[in-house]
Amino acid sequence: MATQHKRAVLITGGSSGIGLGLAERHLAAGHRVLITGRSPDRLAAAADRLPGVETLTNDIATAEGRQQLADHVGRAMPELDVLVNNAGIQRRVAIAADRCPWAEAQHELDILLAAPIHLGRLLVPLMLAHGRPGVLVNVTSGGAFVPQPFAPLYSAAKAALHSYTVNLRHALEATRVRVVELVPPAVATPLAGPGPAHGADPDEFCDAVFPLLDGARAEVGFGPTATPEFTAQRAIEHRTFTAMSDRFPVPVYLPGGRPSGHEPRSGEPAARG
Repeated sequence: MATQHKRAVLITGGSSGIGLGLAERHLAAGHRVLITGRSPDRLAAAADRLPGVETLTNDIATAEGRQQLADHVGRAMPELDVLVNNAGIQRRVAIAADRCPWAEAQHELDILLAAPIHLGRLLVPLMLAHGRPGVLVNVTSGGAFVPQPFAPLYSAAKAALHSYTVNLRHALEATRVRVVELVPPAVATPLAGPGPAHGADPDEFCDAVFPLLDGARAEVGFGPTATPEFTAQRAIEHRTFTAMSDRFPVPVYLPGGRPSGHEPRSGEPAARG
């Protein structure tokens, strides 16, 4: 990722897997990198592996944890240029077999969907305020486009995050912050917890996608999520969204973070369609 200045990068879930791999490559490119995670031990191991990386123990599954993270970034890294919403978990439980307490399912939804949406709301204004080019990367999944019966809640959350990412890109189109959706296929990481991992080699994956996360591409895939067939479907979706997105004018961000556009009058019903 070629830049003319040292970038300030925040990667959630950066102590292992894709997050750690991207952190390593950002550091090698000369950028300042802060990674977060829930485990102090895993963050310490990541810091031993990547000299110079900054770490913060933080639980983005809670609104309080996300606010604490945003407050820390505002104090320690106000020049934030790159936000990578990477943290995730995957419960491999089929719908018919899922009898866990609802709190367990809610925890998965909070990490996969609430966290990236909330962190975007908290940190996009910071990224807009300094006026430099920025990149917000939301990590989704091939399962967002082809639902996975072995991980149905994960697939649904990633599909919802894909939808939100498209709208976020639209909202930031007039600014210098670009929104990228990183769409991994199966990658051999600890995502699903203990047990053998399967999928693409994490280093091979990160080597391939890292140079493409500069904001020039709306979506970045690898292997099955970068085939001509897959990208053709995404192009159809993009054309449909573009044709339909202006049916009801909405506020969007302007440079500096000011919202602009149609503000509903008090009592005005929300548009439907």
